[in-house]
Amino acid sequence: MLRKQYFNLLVQSKMQNTTNGGSAIHRLSDRAQAIVPFEVMQIIDRANQLQRQGRDIIHLEVGEPNFPTAPSIVRAVTEFVSNDRVRYTETGGRPDLRQAIAQDYARRFDVEINPDRILVTAGASAALLLAMGAVLNPGQSILMADPAYPCNRQIARFVEARAQLVPATAAEGYQLSERSIREHWSDDCAAALIASPSNPTGTVVSPAELQSIYQAVDERSGHLIVDEIYQGLSYQQAPSTALVHPNAWVINSFSKYAGMTGWRLGWMVCPEGTQQAVTNMAQHLYISPSEVSQIAGLASFEPEAIEEFERRRLQLKAARDYLIPALESLGFRIDATPEGAYYLFVNVTGLADDSVALATRLLEQAGVATTPGHDFGPEYARTHLRIAYVDSIERLAEAVERMAGVL
Repeated sequence: MLRKQYFNLLVQSKMQNTTNGGSAIHRLSDRAQAIVPFEVMQIIDRANQLQRQGRDIIHLEVGEPNFPTAPSIVRAVTEFVSNDRVRYTETGGRPDLRQAIAQDYARRFDVEINPDRILVTAGASAALLLAMGAVLNPGQSILMADPAYPCNRQIARFVEARAQLVPATAAEGYQLSERSIREHWSDDCAAALIASPSNPTGTVVSPAELQSIYQAVDERSGHLIVDEIYQGLSYQQAPSTALVHPNAWVINSFSKYAGMTGWRLGWMVCPEGTQQAVTNMAQHLYISPSEVSQIAGLASFEPEAIEEFERRRLQLKAARDYLIPALESLGFRIDATPEGAYYLFVNVTGLADDSVALATRLLEQAGVATTPGHDFGPEYARTHLRIAYVDSIERLAEAVERMAGVL
């Protein structure tokens, strides 16, 4: 059913691009027509439709835990809005927030960062757009693992570049490696993108492997972009950062560890000497990040907020530790144990021939929403689901029971 709805949506979109009440309209750009939908949104739309019909749906498809904004952050923002006029800030973000981010790197990783290299952005998505806009010329390519977060491919397309997907095995943690970069780098390659911990797999690139990857890219005069937005949500080992490598472009966000998804606030640490060019682009894209969100970001570094984030991190770890064996008992396979984030990338070949059909069945019959692998690249499109452990253990247990009844 979801596949049929998606097909109908594409047909409708194509018709709208070419007709208007039977008469031709101006053609949209190739860029606009090349950007494909974020398919998980189709799942969410159908799940919400079922909810409006009175069904109880357990949402394991969306990367957003059921935590409210930390109370100390809400208090800080309420006080600011009540007593101050909300204004434009510097394009790169409030100086006190950039300083707080720099101090956090020093505290957690013993890495000294010039705050001028930090650009606060309207979400990590804006940071990724700016980074790719800074390092990719039209026609060039950027290496990404398959599977990978789908929006990254579309961002590359938006700047007239091309995402070159490299199939990554479970043994590699579904990540790019030094070997795969050396094997797949070509004359039109300009950059490689690493996500650690990764969406959709939750796997982590070790500091030693990241060093090898950085060296392989640097030897080819390429750029390494490292997405660290799930950095604080690590379970097996202490988090690390690519900022030990001076020419890496490092992306982070307040959305995941701080649980501030709707505030749309992220940041990027640029290599020294590039920050003015990136700031120039940001000025024309969005002027400056929301000052209200920046006040929230400042409050997220306070001890009370960090204590709350750590409690939540442990809750997510407990959810992961419950769900892995529970799903395996149903016939799902987890071929690479996630060390961070809040996703399981599960192999469904023992249960179904097609992940979309299985996701549809689980949603329609069990009321459990999951994400088919197609969103994350062709290699695992039919064989895998992404399941987000973003609800309470009680709700996760109910989801497992419902899936067992269907399977």
